[in-house]
Amino acid sequence: MKWTLLFLLATGVPAFAEPVAHYLLQRPAMNANEVVFSFAGDLWSVSRSGGNATRLTTGIGIETHPVFSPDGTQIAFTGEYDGNTDVFVMPASGGVPKRLTYHPGADTAVGWTPDGKNVIFRSGREANSPRYTQLFTVSVEGGLPKALPLPMAYSGNWSPDGKRFAYTPTGGAFSFQGASFVSWRRYRGGLATAIWISEFPGLNTTKIPRNGSSDFDPVWVGDKIYFLSDRSGPVTLFRYDPASNAVTEVLKNNGYDLRSISSGPGGIVYDQFGELYIFDTKTNKSKKIPIEIAGDFAEVRPHLEDVSREIRYSRISPTGMRAVFEAHGEVLTVPAAKGDYRNISNSPAVMDRQPAWAPDGEHIAYFSDESGLYALHIAQQNAEGAVKKIPLLDSPTYYFNPRWSPDSKRLSFTDNKLDILYLDIESGKLTKVDADYNWESSSDTT
Repeated sequence: MKWTLLFLLATGVPAFAEPVAHYLLQRPAMNANEVVFSFAGDLWSVSRSGGNATRLTTGIGIETHPVFSPDGTQIAFTGEYDGNTDVFVMPASGGVPKRLTYHPGADTAVGWTPDGKNVIFRSGREANSPRYTQLFTVSVEGGLPKALPLPMAYSGNWSPDGKRFAYTPTGGAFSFQGASFVSWRRYRGGLATAIWISEFPGLNTTKIPRNGSSDFDPVWVGDKIYFLSDRSGPVTLFRYDPASNAVTEVLKNNGYDLRSISSGPGGIVYDQFGELYIFDTKTNKSKKIPIEIAGDFAEVRPHLEDVSREIRYSRISPTGMRAVFEAHGEVLTVPAAKGDYRNISNSPAVMDRQPAWAPDGEHIAYFSDESGLYALHIAQQNAEGAVKKIPLLDSPTYYFNPRWSPDSKRLSFTDNKLDILYLDIESGKLTKVDADYNWESSSDTT
């Protein structure tokens, strides 16, 4: 038998109109007056004091990694305007982007040369392994790129005098060509990132002291280097003094990791858990940038969505006449032969996961984050009647592989803490049975 699922009617919730909105703002850069950042696949600009953001790009693909020119008048960035990931440049106030790179591989904007005449970008175009990249420069007037004389480099920043270059040779244990820095938290393996400082033109190289930590995103502020590191716990901001070889933690962080930094006049801008802050390098104090965003976000309007390539979980009904699928955060059933699909959960803006068909053939159970925490929902297979909603653990938890008892009165499943649980449907009582330490290798996701 073969089941196909062509599309479902998906509707979005206009959360951006809420009085208190939470955004996922990333990769900020700043000049003397503005902060530019990536959000919802576009670049946006806002005053350094905050306020309503203005959209700078509207390309179909993703625009990210903005970097200001030294004089603050231009922005280089990574874009997908023409079906490929390339480097573009545009005026800081907005305008038509100019494409600078044309290689079929991914090119990612990294920075500028101190004279503002060339953009630095990352590319694997000359690498013989996806594990490493090199840095290249390309003129803002166009032309052929030139490789920096470094065998491996992922990101970097020139000193103000143009004589030294601080960079990370690799992008981390789980980064590949063109990808952003990604790694497991507290990773201490052989591919943890280090920061090297090379002098030009002699290429004499020194390394920022470390003990297995992941250090990345180096930026120069005067004759000091600021960078991100997880050497003391959550990723936070450190300063390195080349004259004394001393490393100092300048921003105490007991919360979420800082994800990226960029230097600009008077400080450093960074993102942490989707919010943007400016760190004053004179006072060592941070200030949050209050930002509001309004736009015609097509993805949150009601629309038809093809989910045939988003099927993640499937189960067959006890009669074999229908199958249930998880696709695009919805639970749907499809007939084995002719007939219509049924949207069992029908819950826009909610993630419904891992459906299981009860042996009685009349009910389907699945996990839903409708309440903010995953709970168990039980719906009728004909998509009629009320959905029974049973709370589970009172903490953020993922659940997997629900299995019904033969009498359709209980369910067993596992969670991301490697516990095996079972639930009595009538009473709602949740019981821990055991811990499955081999869960990852034995979990059934088909």
